[in-house]
Parts: sequence; C-alpha cells; structure tokens
Amino acid sequence: MRTLFRYLPGLIIGSILGSFIVMGSSVFANRNQTDLAIPFEELRTFTEVFHKIKSDYVEEVDDKTLLENAVHGMLNGLDPHSSYLNPEAFEEITIGTTGEFGGLGIEVGMEDGFVKVIAPIDDTPAQRAGIKAGDLIVRLNDTPVKGMTLNEAVKIMRGKPGTSITLIVVREGKDKPLTIRVVRDIIQVKSVKSRNLEPGYGYIRITHFQTHTGDDLEKAINTLRRENKQPFKGIVLDLRNNPGGVLMAAVAVSDIFLPLGRLIVYTEGRVADSSLRFKAKVSDLLGGARIVILVNGGSASASEIVAGALQDHKRAIIMGSKTFGKGSVQTILPMNNKAALKLTTARYFTPSGRSIQAEGIHPDIVLNKVEIASVEQTKDFGLKESDLAGHLDKGKSGDSKDKTGDSSSKAEDDEPLVKKDYAIYEALNLLKGLNIMGGMPR
Repeated sequence: MRTLFRYLPGLIIGSILGSFIVMGSSVFANRNQTDLAIPFEELRTFTEVFHKIKSDYVEEVDDKTLLENAVHGMLNGLDPHSSYLNPEAFEEITIGTTGEFGGLGIEVGMEDGFVKVIAPIDDTPAQRAGIKAGDLIVRLNDTPVKGMTLNEAVKIMRGKPGTSITLIVVREGKDKPLTIRVVRDIIQVKSVKSRNLEPGYGYIRITHFQTHTGDDLEKAINTLRRENKQPFKGIVLDLRNNPGGVLMAAVAVSDIFLPLGRLIVYTEGRVADSSLRFKAKVSDLLGGARIVILVNGGSASASEIVAGALQDHKRAIIMGSKTFGKGSVQTILPMNNKAALKLTTARYFTPSGRSIQAEGIHPDIVLNKVEIASVEQTKDFGLKESDLAGHLDKGKSGDSKDKTGDSSSKAEDDEPLVKKDYAIYEALNLLKGLNIMGGMPR
C-alpha cells in the first residue's frame, strides 16, 4: 500500500560515490581546511554513548538499529524536510508523482513532534471526512504521534482500501480535540479541473503539481476557449490547499501565463548544482487576459512558486490569505544500501529575489473567511400600487399569465456562486471590474 504522503521531489537526483575522508589526501587540497577538520572529541563522545547503550540499556539493541537511529537523529536535527529514507521509504518517493497512490489523501509534515496537515487533497477520503489544512494529528487510532518519525506515522496511516483509521486532531479555534474516522482508498488525483463561470471567464483549479500538470493545464485552457467561442476576458486560477509537487510542473504552469524569457524562479545553495534559474520558454497562452490567483495557508511549495512568479511580473493578482512558506529544495541522494538521503540543499527565490521559505506569499487582496447565509424574509407591510383600491391593471399587451413556469424552482436548486464558494465569487467580480476599468476612457 503506497502512502498518501508525498515528498516534494528535489531538483537533483544524485548519487553518493564515496563517503570516506582520506587523511592527508591531496584531493581535498583546494577545499577550506575547516571543512575537513575531523571532530575527534565529538566522535569520542558518540562512541562512548554507543557503547553505553550496548552495555547498559535495559534491552539488547543491535548495531544496525543504533546506527540507523543515529543517522535519523542527525538529519532530523537539521530541518523538518531533511530525512533518511530506508529502502521502503525510498521506493515510495520514486512513485509519488504519478497521480495514483493509496492512503487517506493528505499532505503532511512534522511540527513540534506532531503530524501537521499541510493540505487535504481534493476528492479524497481525508477531505470528505473533514480534515483541514493546519490540523495537528496527535493520535493515530490509539497510538500517540509524539515521539514518532514522520515515516513511522505515515506507515501507520497506510492500509488496504476500505479499512479505516481514527485520527485525533487538534484544530485551531476548537476547545477540544476532534475525533475523525477516515476510510482508506486508492487516491487518484486529477491535477487540473476547469469550467466556465460566465461567457469569457474561466475557472481552473490545480490540486497538485504532477509530471503532466503543465500539459493538462494547456488542454484545459484550449477546451475552455472552444466552449467560450470568444477570447478570454479573465481566468480564476485556484491554488488553495495545493500542497505542491514537482518543481518542473510549477515551472511549466508559470510558463503558460508569462511572456517569453521572463524569469520564473531561481534557487541558491552551497554547491554549484543547486543554483539554477528557470525562464519562460513559450508565449503567454492567454494572450494577456487577466488572472486572479486564489491562495491560502494550504498553498505550499510549487503553488508558491507560481503565485510568486506571476505576482512579481504583475501578471496576476493574488487573492486570499498568506501561503504556507515552503521555500526549500530537497535533493534525493541514493545510497549504496538502496536507501537515500532527502537533504535540503537550496532555497527558492521569486523573480524579484524574495525568499519563500518561512515567509510565504502575501496576497495582494486579503480575503477573510466569511459565511454566506440567507436572511429570512419578513412580511413587507409597505404599500404598493397593487394594494390601492381601484388600481389599473397592467393592460392587455402580452399574456397576463405567469410565463416563468418552473424556472423559479430551478433557480432555487441552482445555488448561487456567492454561497457555493465566496472566494471564487469575489475573484470573478474583481476580473469583471478590472475589465470594465480597462475599457473606460482615461
């Protein structure tokens, strides 16, 4: 059963060709000597702790377990995204961008020793069960999460489709933990969804950045254009609760909306291979039509790359709330034992030089959470012409009968956009306003 948790693939798939430092070798002559210093005192302490555990710990522990735990601790102490991937976890990560995998349907990370939900994936068991971005999972069935590694927690969340797991969740604004039961399923993620909102105005939702997301987006735009039978006036691009994915998919999506040659994103790290720049290679597919991008706290990584690039080039207006702030690059380094290191090697920067890491993308227009509710109609006792004695009727022109038929009941069944999704409603209104202002004489 493959895990619902998907790591962000890094820019570089490298291999570790050697892990031994040869004392006095001229191979390292051009390196800073401080980089080569062996921490003898610290290694002596490590060896002492190792032997104490071997001799005095209440239960016998084999060498392999101790050393693997030491590697885990070394990487976990760096940042939340660096980790040691045993052969099983490494196999998982190589499958994670295909768009079909098993589990609950949530993107997760670690925070303060608990599993934090970055975002639930659309149309998955987790979303249907009510899991929300920002939730902290503190128990998996009867097992406390505190003290687990992320891989251990993810392994418990795996299981056969149709089986269930109970999550104990702490949510901001709630007085006590929530108990949420989720039934596992095969997760098939359709990364691009689209529809026309009104003539000339389209809606595109990207749920995940997968290998083929750029191609799927281009197809969606062409389909909307054919259905519209007119040039686009504007597009709402929905990246809310999109936890990211493949870097090159974010580059491809940005490329579709930016003019040729514009910088999309660049990375900086300590090694030369981690410093890269990506530019648009094709022309703007929308022909300059206006774009509003919807984001929130569940928009992370690749979503932030797209939002940041289009914001910096003033190609789109960003609406919603501040994004997650995942602006680091993870490189997967395969090991000789079929395991791998997932190591943070660089940071993302927007075209203007803004770091996404821990800062996120700030929206141009902040959209607070609102709930639209119908107001109960009260009887209106005001007088109208029809209430006056001896009033004239409306005359003989046309049929006096109500020709609306069942249209009123159909309209009631068709819930207005403002109630279905207030953010999309506001984005559409903004696009209309921009087009009206753009067409007015100055």
